[in-house]
Formats: sequence, C-alpha cells, structure tokens
Amino acid sequence: MFKRLLWISVGVGIGVMAVTKAQAYVKAHTPEPARQFVFGPDEEQPPITLQTVQALFDDFQRHRRAREAELNDQYLDSTAR
Repeated sequence: MFKRLLWISVGVGIGVMAVTKAQAYVKAHTPEPARQFVFGPDEEQPPITLQTVQALFDDFQRHRRAREAELNDQYLDSTAR
C-alpha cells in the first residue's frame, strides 16, 4: 500500500512539474496576442493549473455528494420494506 501511495504521489508531482514547465515555455515562446488568447488577459488570476485542479475537485465533490444521496435513498427504501 505504501509503495502505491509513494508512486502515485511521485507521478502526480512529476505531472505538476511537467505542466508548470510546459506553461512557462509556452508563455516565454509565444507572441503576446496568442498568449493573451490562451492564458487570458489578466495575469493576476490564479495559475491555470490551480484553476483546473480546483474545478476537478469541485466536480468530484458534486458527484460524490450526488452518489452518496442516491445510496442513502436506496438504503432507506430497502430498510422501509
């Protein structure tokens, strides 16, 4: 179990580093209009990586709550019989 957790965390860390490096490369080697189109006009917003992770987490939480409610309803229906 510990090995799996270790390798998953290493993979996530490498993935985050790769995305960060790729974004830095794109920002450094693209013309200003293209950079504004891809990253938006406001550089003061949180990084796009952080926005993506936050959106994924929110989506996961929403689906988790919906599934939990569905399972609770099924359980209550089965115990009421």
